[in-house]
Amino acid sequence: MTSFSDLGLGQKLLDALDAVGYKAPTPIQAGAIPHALAGKDVLGIAQTGTGKTASFTLPLIERLSKGRAKARMPRSLILSPTRELAAQIAENFDNYAKNTKLTKVLLIGGVAFGPQEEILNKGADVVIATPGRLLDQFERGKVLLNGVQILVIDEADRMLDMGFIPDIERILKTLPAKRQTLFFSATMPPEIKSLVDRFMHEPERVEVSRQASTATTITQLQARVKDKTPAAKRDMLRKALDRDGVKNGIIFCNRKRDVDIVARSLVKHGLSAAPIHGDLDQSTRTKTLDDFKSDKLRFLVASDVAARGLDIPAVSHVFNFDVPHNAEDYVHRIGRTGRAGLAGEAVTIVGPADEKNLAAVEKMLGKKIEAVDFGKSGHSAPAKAAPASPAEPEADDAEEKPAGRSRRGRRPRKDQTVSVEADAPAKAEPVSNRDKNHSAPKPAQKPDKPAPRRERSGRNAQQDGDRFKGFGNDVPAFFNIEG
Repeated sequence: MTSFSDLGLGQKLLDALDAVGYKAPTPIQAGAIPHALAGKDVLGIAQTGTGKTASFTLPLIERLSKGRAKARMPRSLILSPTRELAAQIAENFDNYAKNTKLTKVLLIGGVAFGPQEEILNKGADVVIATPGRLLDQFERGKVLLNGVQILVIDEADRMLDMGFIPDIERILKTLPAKRQTLFFSATMPPEIKSLVDRFMHEPERVEVSRQASTATTITQLQARVKDKTPAAKRDMLRKALDRDGVKNGIIFCNRKRDVDIVARSLVKHGLSAAPIHGDLDQSTRTKTLDDFKSDKLRFLVASDVAARGLDIPAVSHVFNFDVPHNAEDYVHRIGRTGRAGLAGEAVTIVGPADEKNLAAVEKMLGKKIEAVDFGKSGHSAPAKAAPASPAEPEADDAEEKPAGRSRRGRRPRKDQTVSVEADAPAKAEPVSNRDKNHSAPKPAQKPDKPAPRRERSGRNAQQDGDRFKGFGNDVPAFFNIEG
C-alpha cells in the first residue's frame, strides 16, 4: 500500500497528516501529488469526497515552503465556486500547514476584508477565493496577481454551472504565462475542455473512476407521482417525511428556484425546514447549517451545488425531490446517509418528467429501485380527509407564481393580515412530527360560524360580506408567497 511518505512529501507535512489521522493517500492523491510536486500541470478528474482537496493543497504547501511572498502579491491562488467550499479549503490548509510559516488570505462574501487586507499587505503566500470576490479586490488594487506561481481551480464544472467561466477567463489572462496550474473537475464538458486546452501546458491527466455503487446500509426507495404538477410531488414528499423513524434529512432539488418553493411549502405545512443556496447571505447560511447540525432544524432543502462539500453530519434520511440529471450525483446525494455502518434511507420522488433520469440512475446502479406508495393522494386525487380538490393543490401551486397580485388583479386590503400559515391544510401535521424551534406558527383562529359559501369557477371561497367582489374577509394566503 502506498503511504504519504512514498509521494515525496516533507516531514513537516507528514507530521501534520499524522496529527489529523490520515494514514494512506486516496487514489486521486496518489496519482496527482507526485506530478504536482514535480511542477507539472495536473488535470484531476474526480468526484467530491475522493480527497482531491489534499491532492492540490499538500503539494502546494510543499512547493511554497521555501521562499517568501511580497506585499499584495500572493504566490499562489486557489479558486473555488462557493464560499462554503472556499472556507473548507482554508480550514484544510490551516491543518496541513500548521508546522510551516505560510500565510493565507480568504476572500469570500461574509468575511470582513480588513483583517485579510492586513495579511495581504504583509505578504500572503496563498489566496483562497471565489472568482467574483477576487476580481472585486483585484480591480480595487488590493491584490496583485502578477506574482502567482501556482494556480488551483477546484470544482471547474460547478464553476460552469454557476456562470463563473467568464470570470475565470478574465483571471487567467491576468496571471503570469509561466506558472503551474492544477485543475480539478468532476466532469469534462466541452466548455471545460476548452479552458484546459487554452490555459494549461501539457497537463498530466489523473482520473479516478466514478463511484457507481452505494453503501449496503442504505435502503433505496422510489415514490411515483402520476400527476405532472409540482404540487403533487410536494404532497408526496410530505407523506414521505411524515413517517415514523424520519429523524432528520436533506432534501435535494435540481433547481435553486425549487429549493425555496419546497422549503416554504414544508414550513407552511408545519414542518421544520429551511433552504440553503448561493443567493442567501453568509450569516443566514451559517445559522441554517448550525441549526441543522444541532438538531434545531429537521430538514435542509438544498441543490447539489449548495450542498456539495458542506460539512454536514450523517442524516437518517435523504430525499430527492427530483431525480438528478447526472446519475453520479444520485450516488453522492444518498451518500449523506448510511454512514459509519449506520442504517439510512433514501427516497426519490419520481414524476413523469423524471423517468429518463431515473432510467440512467438504475442503469448505473445495475438494479431497479424499489417502488413504494406513501399514499394514493400523491398519485392522483387528494385524500378524502383533505380539502375538496383543487383547493390544496391550488394553494400549493400558488407558491410558484409571482407575489403581489391575485389572478383577478386585486391586492389584499391594508386591514387584512396575510400569512403563509393561514393557508394550512385542514388536517394539521401531528405535533410529534414537528420541531418546536422551527415549526410554523399556528393558523389564526377562525370564527365559530363560518360565512356562507358559494362556488365560482370551480373554486370555493368565502364571499358574503365582501368589500371587493369575488373575495371574502380572508384573502387567499398565497398572495403573499414569493417565487
